[in-house]
Amino acid sequence: MDPTDAAPTAHGAPAAPATAAARPQPAIGLRAAVALIVGVVIGAGIFKAPSIVASLSPSAGAMFGMWLLGGVVSLIGALCYAELATAYPHAGGDYHFLQRAYGRSVAFLFGWARFSVITTGSIALLGFVFGDYLQQVLPFPLGPPGAGPTLYAAAIIVVLTLVNVRGIRAGAATQTWLTLLEVGGLLLIVAAAALLADPPAPAPAAGMASAAGAGGSSPSYGMAMVFVLLTYGGWNEAAYISAEVRDGRRNMARALTLSVLLITGLYLLVAWACWHTLGMAGMASSEALAADVMRRALGPGGEALIALLVAVSALTSINATMIVGARSSYALGCDWPRLRRLGRWDGARGTPAVAMLVQGLAALLLVALGAGFGSGFRAMVEFTAPVFWLFFLLAGVSLFVLRRREPDLPRPFRVPLFPLLPLLFCATCAWMLWSSLSYVFSQSLGGLNAAWIGVAVLAAGLLLLPLLGSPAPQVPVPLAPSKEN
Repeated sequence: MDPTDAAPTAHGAPAAPATAAARPQPAIGLRAAVALIVGVVIGAGIFKAPSIVASLSPSAGAMFGMWLLGGVVSLIGALCYAELATAYPHAGGDYHFLQRAYGRSVAFLFGWARFSVITTGSIALLGFVFGDYLQQVLPFPLGPPGAGPTLYAAAIIVVLTLVNVRGIRAGAATQTWLTLLEVGGLLLIVAAAALLADPPAPAPAAGMASAAGAGGSSPSYGMAMVFVLLTYGGWNEAAYISAEVRDGRRNMARALTLSVLLITGLYLLVAWACWHTLGMAGMASSEALAADVMRRALGPGGEALIALLVAVSALTSINATMIVGARSSYALGCDWPRLRRLGRWDGARGTPAVAMLVQGLAALLLVALGAGFGSGFRAMVEFTAPVFWLFFLLAGVSLFVLRRREPDLPRPFRVPLFPLLPLLFCATCAWMLWSSLSYVFSQSLGGLNAAWIGVAVLAAGLLLLPLLGSPAPQVPVPLAPSKEN
């Protein structure tokens, strides 16, 4: 018997009894799991971040070292999550870990922040990225002038929501093909740089690299690593499919490890392609890095190809974010009776259909908000980064809490070098929390300090808590031994 067959919440029953067909079932293979993780992580950021990292790096060696270090840190975090996801397979992912470690109130605040801004805001922003770049290649034929990107964003959110409502197999198959296109496009950039682009002329003042960054600014390893780790962000979303991965007790660790290794290799190759084509100074000064690389390799036609590739990357991330995001909303519905409609699982399709539809509607509302506020909306979503890193840190600490609280629980995978690696992961999260807070405190939106945005999100969640009443009682159910699939 698979662990996901034990109970819909693995360790806590939902608000109402569920039949075997009406809860998450192991239907996702290793390949689809890897495609989903890679699709969440590799977004439009890889087309911009290398330029920023180069401008903050004292040398090419330091730049490549930071991209490699980002992969190592991500791998350490993935190993921590592999233990949590295999010990507590659950559609709620981080929500479930936080609930078991700190109680349902903390978990609800995370679920609320995730639904209201973190996930739905990401879907809306990625929709605008998709619309902006696709508009360059294929102008939207309908609507008033300038409305093309917004209409494209709304249209793709509707289409992908309906694809995922059809079921996990449709969503996972779409994800696999989109990820293959995305990875193929990145490899095309690397191949074009290696075979068709001439290396840049040596910089006349190469000796100055040790004193200043490539862009002329002072080197900053800390700020460079912030952008590196942001570009690697998203692998933790694998926890939300932990109850649906076939032979999850073995394949979750494999999926996380393989995904991080693949992403690290791709990022190093893309950074090399940009450096080989433009040099450090050229990378640091580029406003459209990938477009500049392809222009040198293929001429003006290369820019259209890059616009299409960025659109595909955004599309890939939207689909993956929808799959995992709806599952955290489903977990909320399982735990809180007044949200029970979100906790309905469509057993025939293998998807939380109601949660998926509600998520799509919320994302469409945010697209409408974004159309009205433009860059202000983008800033509002970005300024909630400290909220994300706060809960990410709490999820890392939960590994220690749950090991101490439940020492006899079977753990199919254990983090090697415990407690050193989890401590390193938690320290990284704490540093990113501090860095994001420092950035947010230095910004303003509408005349207010941007730090109040994250406070407002959490405060709204605290106000909602009393309105939800008492959570559904938990009924512990022991996990059964896993079967081989």
